[in-house]
Amino acid sequence: MSTNRAVPEPPNALRLVTQAYMSLLLIAFALMPAQFIAYLYFQQDPTLKFENHPFHEFAIALATLEGLFVTYVTWRCYWSSGEPLLRWLTLGFLGFVLIYLLHGAFTRMAHRNIWLFLLYGPASRLAMSILLFVGLLSYNQPSDEVEKRSDARTRLTWTGLFLTVDIAVALIAYSPYAGHPAVRLSMEGGALVFSALNVAVMLMRGIHSPLMLVFGISVAWFALSSLAFILAAPWNHMWWLAHAIFAGGFLLLSYGVVQAFRTTQSFSTIYSQEEMMARLADSMADTQRALQQVQVSNQRLERLVATDPLTGAGNRRHFLDHIGAEIARAKRTGAPLSLLSLDLDHFKDINDSRGHSVGDEVLRAFVRKCLEAIRPYDSVARVGGEEFMVLLPAATLDTAYAVAERLRSTIEGTAFDVEAQPSVGVTISVGVSEFGRDGDTLDGLLNVADQRLYRAKHEGRNRVIAA
Repeated sequence: MSTNRAVPEPPNALRLVTQAYMSLLLIAFALMPAQFIAYLYFQQDPTLKFENHPFHEFAIALATLEGLFVTYVTWRCYWSSGEPLLRWLTLGFLGFVLIYLLHGAFTRMAHRNIWLFLLYGPASRLAMSILLFVGLLSYNQPSDEVEKRSDARTRLTWTGLFLTVDIAVALIAYSPYAGHPAVRLSMEGGALVFSALNVAVMLMRGIHSPLMLVFGISVAWFALSSLAFILAAPWNHMWWLAHAIFAGGFLLLSYGVVQAFRTTQSFSTIYSQEEMMARLADSMADTQRALQQVQVSNQRLERLVATDPLTGAGNRRHFLDHIGAEIARAKRTGAPLSLLSLDLDHFKDINDSRGHSVGDEVLRAFVRKCLEAIRPYDSVARVGGEEFMVLLPAATLDTAYAVAERLRSTIEGTAFDVEAQPSVGVTISVGVSEFGRDGDTLDGLLNVADQRLYRAKHEGRNRVIAA
């Protein structure tokens, strides 16, 4: 036999250790690209390069398509929730795509104007990191109104701004200052700084919801990719590693966006494991309370279905079910079983002379007296207006006759008090039958008891007939 035992809570020390371990794992994962950067920085041969223009164009085309898809999914999330962070994420992804696209388109210009090819990369990362930072500052702010979400002019204005950045980068690429180290360093360094600021703000504000952890790790990878680009030269292994790190961060952030789209369509209302467990416990407690209330309600309904509403005695339907079960038990065990069929004498005269309210009170008082006179495991049922039956398990005919006689004398000697009216005297007539002796079926047992009840009434009432 199974037993329910309370599961002991884990010690607080273990909780703290596991929490610290999880935090270290997250930090290690966020900083993992730094290990590859350090390895290549100290071990790579600067002369080794992989310059493959078609491969680069193909990779940028894939990145652009993915960026467009993620931009659309993010916009759909923003349209649904109105969360300001998602508005800025949408703009960040859109700006990255519209600027980064030219980095791939001008791959073949790498030998004619290297800056037209290179500068679109850091410009796209700078634009996205700034917009992500602004979005983080709006985290948990009230949702935008529907009118603001559907304002096409805002989207067109930002699209025009991103195209203006494209033109500005092209002008810089053809200017005498294009090759100055400060130009590329300011863009790539700016992207690094804003990405690092994202992580710092998250730590200071204590933002640790599941999707925001994904956001934080992604921007940490963006920062490390900018560091790798600063240390790299075009087409060398560090340069390709920087692309891979940025792509990894972008894929991770896109996973967070898709996860939001498939759940709450919000970055702030997806709960941590602890919050989910707490909410699950609350839901289970609410469910348990609801089940208990349903059980109580079912028990009440069962009592209502099985009980006569006036007297509280069993009703005819419940009594027949009960006597059927007792007959089956008597057949199985051979134990005796008896039945009393009784009727209140001249009850119609009480209703006619004193009123039905008095008659109802007499019926209720009669049932109370009846329950006091019989054994605890005997049962009383009202099967008609003033007709009742008493089932006596494990009682022979002689025992049943004694119970019936005791009940008859008790009722005869009782003055039923009725509020503001003279007391009422009542007598009863009783017919007794025993299963097996007077019939071996339900109908036979009932018929014999009823016949003896009619004899008792015919012979003068206020008497018990058992044979």
